[in-house]
Amino acid sequence: MNKIIMVLFLFLSVLKVNGQNASIDSTKNRENIQFKYKSLIIPTVLIGYGVVGLMSPTLKDINNSVKNEFREHDDKKVSLDDYTQYSPFLSVYALNALGIHGKNNFKDRTIVLATAYLIMGGSVNIIKKTSKVTRPDGSDTRSFPSGHTATAFMGAEFLHQEYKDISDWYGITGYVVAAGTGLFRMSNEKHWLTDVATGAGIGILSTKIAYWVQPLIKKTIFKEKYKRNGIVMPFYNGREYGLGLSVTF
Repeated sequence: MNKIIMVLFLFLSVLKVNGQNASIDSTKNRENIQFKYKSLIIPTVLIGYGVVGLMSPTLKDINNSVKNEFREHDDKKVSLDDYTQYSPFLSVYALNALGIHGKNNFKDRTIVLATAYLIMGGSVNIIKKTSKVTRPDGSDTRSFPSGHTATAFMGAEFLHQEYKDISDWYGITGYVVAAGTGLFRMSNEKHWLTDVATGAGIGILSTKIAYWVQPLIKKTIFKEKYKRNGIVMPFYNGREYGLGLSVTF
C-alpha cells in the first residue's frame, strides 16, 4: 500500500492538464486575464475525494488501511513536514535572489503569494472548525483538511506558475516536495489520506485564484496606474527655436 500511495502522489505531482497554464503575467500583460475551467480539474477532484471521504465507508476503510500500513512499516516520527511545507514558495524568492528571475517582480509575486495564503489559510481553518474530524493519533478534532499539505501545494503551484516558462522542472520539484509533505503527515499519524488530498486541492486552487484576481487587486487596492513616460527636446526648424514635448501613456 505504501508503494501505491507514493506512486499516486508522485503522479499527481507531475500531472499536467490542458489549461493548467492559465495565468496572469502582471508585468507584461496587465489586461491578459485567462480563466480556463480545465485548470480546475485536478484541485476539484482532490477536494471532492476528501469531502466524499467524510461519509463514504469505503474511503474511510482506505484511510484506516493507509494508517495501518504506515504504522506497520514506519514507526519513526519525522518532523520534516514542519519545514518542507514552506520550501516550495520560499524557493521562488531564493531563486530570484540567485539571479534566476521568474515571471513577476518582487511586488507582484508577493501580492499573489499573500492572496493565495489568505485564501488557503482561511479555507482550511473554517473547514477544520466545522468538520471536526479526529486525527489518526487522536490528539484533537482538527484533522480535516491538512494545513501543512495545503501550504506545500499552494507553494508548489506558485513555483510552477512563476517558472514554467523557464523550465517545468522547477514546478515538478515543488510538487514532489509537496507530495512528500503529505506523506510525512500521514506517516506521523497527523492526517488521513482524505485530509491530505483535500489539503492539496485547496492549496493548488488558492494559488490559481490568486493569479486570476491579481490585476483586480492591484487596480483596486494598490491603485496602480499605467506609467507615463515623457521627453522634452529642443528643436530648430530653420526659422525659429523652441521646445518639443512628447508624452507616452
